[in-house]
Amino acid sequence: MSLYNLDKIFKAESIAIIGASNKPATIGNVLADNLFSPLFKGRIFPVNPGHDSILGHKSYPSIKDIPQSVDLAVIATPINSTPAIVRECVERGVGGAIIISAGGKEIGQEGRKIEARIKKEAQKGGLRIIGPNCMGIMCAETGLNATFAAQQPISGRLAFISQSGAICSAVLDLSLQENIGLRYFVSTGSMLDVDFGDLINYLGNDPGVGSIILYMENITNPRKFMSAARAVSRIKPIVVLKSGKTKAGASAASSHTGALAGEDTVYNAAFKRAGIVRVDTIEELFDCAELMAKQPLPSGKGLAILTNGGGPGVMAADAAASYGIDPVILEKDTFEKLDKFLPSVWSRGNPIDIIGDATLDRWQQAVEVCIHSREIDGLVIIYVPQALSEATAVAGTIADMLRDRRHPSVFAVWIGGRDAQQGREILNEAGVPTYDTPERAVSAFRYMSAYARNLEMSWEIPVKLKNTLGFHRDEAGKIIKGSLEKDRSLLSEIESKAILKAYGIPVTATEPAKTGDEAVRIAREMGYPVVMKILSPDIVHKTDAGGVQLNLKSDRDVGEGFERVVKNARDYDPKAEIRGVTIQPMLSKPDYELILGSKQDPFFGPVILFGMGGIMAEVLRDSAIALPPLNRLLAKRLMQETKVYSILKGYRNRPGANMELLEEILIRLSQLVIDFPEIAELDINPLIIAENQCIAVDARVIVKPALVLSPEHLVISPYPEQYEIRTTTSGGVDIFVRPIKPEDAPLLVDLFNSLSRQSIYYRFFGPMKRLPPDMLARFTQIDYDRDMALVALAVEDGKMMGKMLGVSRLMGDPDGKKAEFSVVVSDPWQGKGIGAALMEKLLAIAKERGVEYLWGVVLAENTQMLALGKSLGFSISRAGLSYQYKLEIDLKSISHEM
Repeated sequence: MSLYNLDKIFKAESIAIIGASNKPATIGNVLADNLFSPLFKGRIFPVNPGHDSILGHKSYPSIKDIPQSVDLAVIATPINSTPAIVRECVERGVGGAIIISAGGKEIGQEGRKIEARIKKEAQKGGLRIIGPNCMGIMCAETGLNATFAAQQPISGRLAFISQSGAICSAVLDLSLQENIGLRYFVSTGSMLDVDFGDLINYLGNDPGVGSIILYMENITNPRKFMSAARAVSRIKPIVVLKSGKTKAGASAASSHTGALAGEDTVYNAAFKRAGIVRVDTIEELFDCAELMAKQPLPSGKGLAILTNGGGPGVMAADAAASYGIDPVILEKDTFEKLDKFLPSVWSRGNPIDIIGDATLDRWQQAVEVCIHSREIDGLVIIYVPQALSEATAVAGTIADMLRDRRHPSVFAVWIGGRDAQQGREILNEAGVPTYDTPERAVSAFRYMSAYARNLEMSWEIPVKLKNTLGFHRDEAGKIIKGSLEKDRSLLSEIESKAILKAYGIPVTATEPAKTGDEAVRIAREMGYPVVMKILSPDIVHKTDAGGVQLNLKSDRDVGEGFERVVKNARDYDPKAEIRGVTIQPMLSKPDYELILGSKQDPFFGPVILFGMGGIMAEVLRDSAIALPPLNRLLAKRLMQETKVYSILKGYRNRPGANMELLEEILIRLSQLVIDFPEIAELDINPLIIAENQCIAVDARVIVKPALVLSPEHLVISPYPEQYEIRTTTSGGVDIFVRPIKPEDAPLLVDLFNSLSRQSIYYRFFGPMKRLPPDMLARFTQIDYDRDMALVALAVEDGKMMGKMLGVSRLMGDPDGKKAEFSVVVSDPWQGKGIGAALMEKLLAIAKERGVEYLWGVVLAENTQMLALGKSLGFSISRAGLSYQYKLEIDLKSISHEM
């Protein structure tokens, strides 16, 4: 379901409490008491057939008896009664429901059946549901408290979403203690309907939300989650604590890749791809929540430590170093300013130790210098008790300095008992995050600086490959289909390598031999030395079975090796089908051995693995994983997460690997698993690197029938090549229209530079000299599920010229029903039908995707765009401002062919 009706939950104006009660200390009683709070200005209707009034307010026997319309129903009755109540809600046209009731899927099969009945009834009328088995929601903007919590949070800019009611209670309590302001507080419960993806979409698009905190146990719709998180994390930080780390996913693996890519590592990869910061403990979640609610995000890794105690300063520096953060080197200007008033024995560096006898005046001067130093992005202030300045006095002075002014991210560490606690309370009131140890403060800083780095990395533009990649899908598909038709999941090494070769991944020549004599003949033709491997559909790990013989240098070696390999295989598995052996060249000593692979994760679909290979792959476990699709930049980042990457760049007398070739191979592998959801597991181990070349020496592919067609098995929509088309415009211009790619950034810059000041004004409603990096990344690195951008490339004599002539863009609302459009054409090419060709294709795509309403705002002077809109069927009206027009079209009423 879409975001439809979520406003009826969070911005409800009329609420029915079904199960409201007069009995103290019951959920129905606390819910009613919270909802009747004077902070909420809407209408409340208690529902309980056993009472005429609840807390002095008229009660109704059922929701059917309420004489007015109801936006939201809060249901706190036994779960067995809930399906019937949901049916009544649908009949009354209620928009949303919060089901507090427990006893759903968490109790087993019977509970799952009840939830299925609830969902079936809700879907009949588009009723949105939060829960069951949840604590409820709060919305500070409207004063709504539809929970059974005993406390009301402070209003702020933080949105907190949790699957655990216990964590909800703890965070709420902490927020009051630490003066953390919340805008939304959501307990999701079982997520029968509304899930993390819906909530990130909805809350992330609220300008009043500054950041989002998640406590997560599982994801119900990974694709929706990834789409929402990737969009929102570009504009506001998302921090998650994911519990339930398990190795269960790895225990059933049939390949090295499966063993290395367990469930939790896949979640890690997904969070990284989505730009989410993951924390490891509840303590870290609390600390990040406090920091994000109170402080600006650090713009970099420049951390300064200011303290009146040398030991705690060293502890903070050690903690920073353990996270790969070195205390920033103080610039000359900063050093000289500090040196003017600090004692001669001060630390003369960072950590800045202002000495144990620091007075209140010295504290004030030191903080003033630090918050105005351009090299400092984050400041950890550590106070330890001493006689010359009191904890409360120092806290009060710093609080006054930092209140209502911009400054670097400041973290206060007040070490000690009662007096320190009073100091922490003063700082909390002033909006300064406080911690009781240096390590906690530094940890909070590293997570927030990690988000800042993620944001900066998201602006990086991938470089194009020098080669145009080609793939032989039919060849690979024929092998996979043939194996499945024979009900055979494990492909032979020869078949596996044939699939890789079809996708342009270099492989060693491999020939089968049924007998020893045939093996000798093939070895002679191939040239010694050779490698021999057992050929059996029943033996997955050949080395474990003694089924590999290396460096065979003669006919005798090959003959004896054949007998030995076959005997070993039969001893290993007497029931195994032995088809003979394979022979391949023995490569010279490689520079490096790597492992590449893929496996199907039950939640996130295919994942790509890269790491150190060979027989030690599972022992050393130096590997990293990523989600497809990959480009050069993402492939490079995947490799950078491993230790072997630093060696691949060249180490001592060992030559560096061809990194662009490795990136290309990872992209080819990514495309292979995108095209074939039937590939359950795939290993290339080892991938040999020698003399600037890469070659797959061994390969293993396991296939299973696909449950969905490509690309529905992916959680990130790949490049939609089905929208590529060559056409001739009404003005006789040959163009190639296709979706935009991240690698198109340089072409987009060239297009922008070709625009006149007037064209820029028409498109951006103001002057602009260049496209900033964040805007350029946002325009080219789009989520194809949510948005679409089409580019028109010049074609001359049947060849694409690498020149972008125009762009049309579709920016979808999270619900997928509405979208905004824009179009721009290079000045020399205006008036030649390029804009019309782009818009016609865009309209067809929007209609195909189920977009119902398309709109855009055009300046009154932009007569060409107004004329184009009219010709395409848009209605045109004033947009509220005299110099703007709004173009609108109902796509349900028109027909556009692709």
